[in-house]
Amino acid sequence: MQDKINKYFTEVDAFNPANAEELEQFRISSLGRKGWMQDLLIDFKTLPSEQKRETGKFLNELKSKVERRIEHFKNVFASTETEKTTYTDLSRPGIPVTPGAHHPLTLVRNQITSIFQKIGFSISEGPEMEDDWHNFSALNFPPEHPARDMQDTFFISKDPDFALRTHTSSVQVRVMENSKPPIRTISPGRVYRNEAISARAHCQFHQVEGLCIDEGISFADLKQTLLYFAREFFSVETEIRLRPSYFPFTEPSAEMDISCTLCKGKGCNVCKYSGWTEIMGCGMVDPNVLDNCGIDSHKYSGFAFGMGIERIAMLKYKINDLRLFFENDVRFLKQFIAGI
Repeated sequence: MQDKINKYFTEVDAFNPANAEELEQFRISSLGRKGWMQDLLIDFKTLPSEQKRETGKFLNELKSKVERRIEHFKNVFASTETEKTTYTDLSRPGIPVTPGAHHPLTLVRNQITSIFQKIGFSISEGPEMEDDWHNFSALNFPPEHPARDMQDTFFISKDPDFALRTHTSSVQVRVMENSKPPIRTISPGRVYRNEAISARAHCQFHQVEGLCIDEGISFADLKQTLLYFAREFFSVETEIRLRPSYFPFTEPSAEMDISCTLCKGKGCNVCKYSGWTEIMGCGMVDPNVLDNCGIDSHKYSGFAFGMGIERIAMLKYKINDLRLFFENDVRFLKQFIAGI
């Protein structure tokens, strides 16, 4: 039996497979259930007791040597295979990389802020969770105003004095409290309303609100500022009209329409054949709001306006469903790559 063991030691030392298939055959023939190592173990059981200790030692060494040999060549072939798979064929065409794009709301927000920055407006930002004073009371909302109702506002259940802001006018309050006139600022940001989601409404959307306060500010200044914006954003042919309206924080108040960008004022289904499309609310800042924020309403006056970014984007890009802005559909978003 010792001669057999010595013979297999020699064969194992000389074993040098050419590929993984030969290595697998060697493993089966040596360590398999019908391999020669199993035959040696059967023969080992028939040895006299005085020979088993010495012979068993050699059998263990032989088995360990076989296992080490197999593991060695496994690593060799695995390394060779890795080199093959990681080889780069420089003649192959490259993997196309799809360029990223700004979100359409980002494009519109950037364009709006850029227009107002050109005429001296700064950019102000504030918290999205706001207290009652900054979101309602300072802006002349009476306690019974419907905007305070749970149907319109997301109040914080643990503290009803706080809510998700319903407009970025709250940022303007903070600016007036912490600044002295002259003030000229715009406040872009996300706002929240407790509304049913549809093609024309959402529970969250984006606004840009503007504020200008100084001595001698009049409604004419408001009109000229908004006319400038409309013609810079849409086209030089754009006309505007101001219709009387009501907002708690402005007096007088107005809704601003622009001549329809699709039919050029002739009338179509988008403008309901009126030739006009409403885009924002505006007005002169109510003296009560100025006084609430520590500004002398006898000395200063001002105007404010606010527009929905989604509304402007829908007009600019002719989008008929507001929900598309929030669904992250790549097929929709990739259309704006050219708009970077």
